[in-house]
Amino acid sequence: MKIEINRNANIPINQQIYENIADRIRSGALSEGEHLPSVRSLAKQLGISLLTVVRVYDLLEEKDLIERVQGKGTFVKNKLLIDATERNVKNNFDWQLSVLDYLPRTQFGAHYGSFENCIQFSVAAICPSLLPNRYLEREIHSTLKKNPNILSSYGPAQGDEELRKTMCKYLRKHNLYINHQDILVTNGTQQGIDLVAKTFIGPGDVVAMEAPTYPAAIDTFRARGATIVPLPMDNDGIRIDHLQRVCEIYKPKLIYTIPNFQNPTGIVLSRKRREQLLMLAQENQIIIVEDDPWSEMFFDKKPPTPIKGLDTNGFVIYLKGLSKTLVPGCRIGLLAANGTLFNRLVASKVNTDLGSPLLTQKAILPLFHSKRMEDHMEKLRFALNLRKDKVVKLLNSHMPDGVHWIVPTGGLNIWLSVPSEWNTNHLLIECKKENIFFLPGSACFSGEPEKHHLRLNFTYLPDNELEMGILKFCKITKKFLSSNRQFRHSSIN
Repeated sequence: MKIEINRNANIPINQQIYENIADRIRSGALSEGEHLPSVRSLAKQLGISLLTVVRVYDLLEEKDLIERVQGKGTFVKNKLLIDATERNVKNNFDWQLSVLDYLPRTQFGAHYGSFENCIQFSVAAICPSLLPNRYLEREIHSTLKKNPNILSSYGPAQGDEELRKTMCKYLRKHNLYINHQDILVTNGTQQGIDLVAKTFIGPGDVVAMEAPTYPAAIDTFRARGATIVPLPMDNDGIRIDHLQRVCEIYKPKLIYTIPNFQNPTGIVLSRKRREQLLMLAQENQIIIVEDDPWSEMFFDKKPPTPIKGLDTNGFVIYLKGLSKTLVPGCRIGLLAANGTLFNRLVASKVNTDLGSPLLTQKAILPLFHSKRMEDHMEKLRFALNLRKDKVVKLLNSHMPDGVHWIVPTGGLNIWLSVPSEWNTNHLLIECKKENIFFLPGSACFSGEPEKHHLRLNFTYLPDNELEMGILKFCKITKKFLSSNRQFRHSSIN
């Protein structure tokens, strides 16, 4: 267990160590029952006092994350988060515990699994029947027929030039004017986040992020040793007054934001807040990473101009996903930046994979060369809006009192909250018994999580399964909230 600490940070060392270990426990990177280092050995490893480690372990015990057994040591506490039938069987792999790793948390991976044979509300994806699969299949065959050597050819590391030029025209329709030379094709938006983290973030750097936010982004930045500072939101997005204080106290190197139909809450960052955010970044020399996975999926009106569209000095790195709304299997995303930031990101991409597959880049081009892309997006918005309305109507009719949710104006998810004394990790266990899955809200927070929220996807299930799934989910939730107090204030993390 490798723990990075920053002795020059404004965050106390004991808090840094606590958050690192707590993250590992909550995400399952440290398994229940695992033996933690003794106070003396951890103090020696980190070069800190015994008293500091004692304080860390005291706080971990107070939060019900560890247990001390006299004469034997300190162990990760057995939790109810993993059902008894899913616990690891004892094997001969114990030697692996001596291998140091650099993964402080893996929350997203813990909830990202097979989508088959279950009622899947946890994955933020669109039902395959709503995507242009047959069309893309024909285009891939056509591309191969016209150029059979494409499978034996490496594409440019920066991405296919024709695709980058085509995407410039597409982005202009969204008030984003970018030169094709400033676009990098990535293997999905997730690789874009990873490239930014690997290129610009190291141990002790501060990253400010919305709270809650996309779990895989938290995992990626924490894996680089970053200190995550949460930014609270209201109905207009990030609270700028709080961000100002964060800039004064912590001096973040990077701000990560999902301004359009934020994941997981669905909140849209207002135009005024976008301008204020950019101004703060410029005043404090902070990089903004603008993640835009599904801005086209609006149900009422288009979201405001991207922050990158307001940026004239190269402070914003813009990430655009095509996978969610078009071709999940092709894993195509775009990264747009300027100046030396962009040059360094291209170098990082080369070091990672030498460039994205050329076949899939060529295959999607015809979609953008015709009116088919606009037609697809219009039909998709209509279909997803109907699904959203159906789910909201069912929630209004069948959810018990005390459960609240944000009705999204776009995107793929609904952010739902149960009364604060309840823990949705426990609710997930009850739902799993009926083969129903959702993303517990605790995975979407860095540091101390709020445990009474969950993210409910309404776009992945086929129509004939969606209503049945929501009704079953409401029934389980109602039973859960009427159960005895053993589920309240529990040890699940």
